[in-house]
Amino acid sequence: MVTGLGTTARRAWEVAASVLDPEVPVLTIEDLGVLRDVAVDDGRVTVTLTPTYSGCPAMDAIRDDVVLALTAAGYEDVEVRLVLTPAWTTDWMTEAGKRKLVEYGIAPPSGRAAVGGPIRLQLSVRCPRCGSLDTREIARFGSTSCKALYECRACLEPFDHFKVH
Repeated sequence: MVTGLGTTARRAWEVAASVLDPEVPVLTIEDLGVLRDVAVDDGRVTVTLTPTYSGCPAMDAIRDDVVLALTAAGYEDVEVRLVLTPAWTTDWMTEAGKRKLVEYGIAPPSGRAAVGGPIRLQLSVRCPRCGSLDTREIARFGSTSCKALYECRACLEPFDHFKVH
């Protein structure tokens, strides 16, 4: 969402949206869905981010990178707000971001997050390298808490799976 002064807010959104996720550097924060709003009011840019997890260690780096990108683009007064409600969901990831995950070797989340209803079970995760569904979870947490570690039984390669959240 872009609010504020039209073209100026759109330009500020584009600058903020170009910031890369430090944990998965092929994704922008827009791809990831953590960039929620950019507003411009009286020259002040306010960026709203929702972390993937409330304790996500990458948020400090993302916040600093957003401030640096916007100040380098000529915005002098920048505030970054972290908002926990509503909670981030993988449903906010862009389709382009999910494709980038596959190209990077990470299985993207599949399906939609269950909200207030039955918990959905994922029966299989497609290997991002060979496409096989003959995979198994090795560890519930992979390189970060938002990913699980899987192994492909077809190509024998381990890979991260971005969990539906």
